[in-house]
Amino acid sequence: MSSIALSTPESISPSRARRIILGNWQVLLGATVAVGLILMAIFAPLLAPMDPAHQDLLNTVKPPRTPGHLLGTDELGRDILSRIIWGARASLLVGLLTAGLSICVGVPLGLVSGYFGGRVDALIARLVDAVLGVPSILLALGLAAIFGPSLIIIVISLGLVWWASYARIVRAEAMALKSMAFVEAGQSLGCSNSRIIFRYLLPNVLPIVLALSASTVAAGILVEASLSFLGVGTQPPTPSWGAMLSTGRNYIHSAAYLSTIPGIAIVVAILSLNLLADGLRDIADPKLRK
Repeated sequence: MSSIALSTPESISPSRARRIILGNWQVLLGATVAVGLILMAIFAPLLAPMDPAHQDLLNTVKPPRTPGHLLGTDELGRDILSRIIWGARASLLVGLLTAGLSICVGVPLGLVSGYFGGRVDALIARLVDAVLGVPSILLALGLAAIFGPSLIIIVISLGLVWWASYARIVRAEAMALKSMAFVEAGQSLGCSNSRIIFRYLLPNVLPIVLALSASTVAAGILVEASLSFLGVGTQPPTPSWGAMLSTGRNYIHSAAYLSTIPGIAIVVAILSLNLLADGLRDIADPKLRK
């Protein structure tokens, strides 16, 4: 059985994969910034110089490099640097949970659809087409209006739609892989369908899934910021980059940094994750890799 695994298409040894990654500046830069953001979110209590909810009404709207406030204070005297650090938690949480939910639903359905074909494939394909026609942001706004705004509502509404993209891409990959020699060899040796799907097909679609997941996290950060900007995302006093943008627009002429700083944080996070996704896609695609 081990010889079948070794005969999968375009298999990459760990040493070769490491050389490919180290030679791809997009992956290195994107991964470095993304890991830094994740560590910042995890260790926010240790990195934040102040309590992000602490209000100092005697020091409101102070510019950056004010003594004791490196990035200044907002309209309630709260430390902006602390709120930026803590705000990464909400944004990354939405992105990571949405990607995880989409992978758990979309990847198995895509593998089953592409491998079995026939009526199963037709049913799943029609379901995917129907789901992809639902605007995720409008669904999030509707659920927030019914159940109240929260991070969980954002994750559920995005996951209910975005899994279809994973299913469609994985389905196409599975349909191409099932005609390969290693799948036919597994079938001739009496391997069960579940073993072929999860032992031989799944490892070959994981690079594409990882690349798509990085884009999903970036999109989740953008949607969370957009909904928080509209007031239906992260609720006070929890810090959020989108909410900081929303409050800062009232001071756009007198204190532009209130909107500029969280805007830069959003751009850096999304840009780094998109660079990571592009680099992983290049590595996963044999034509681009060569």
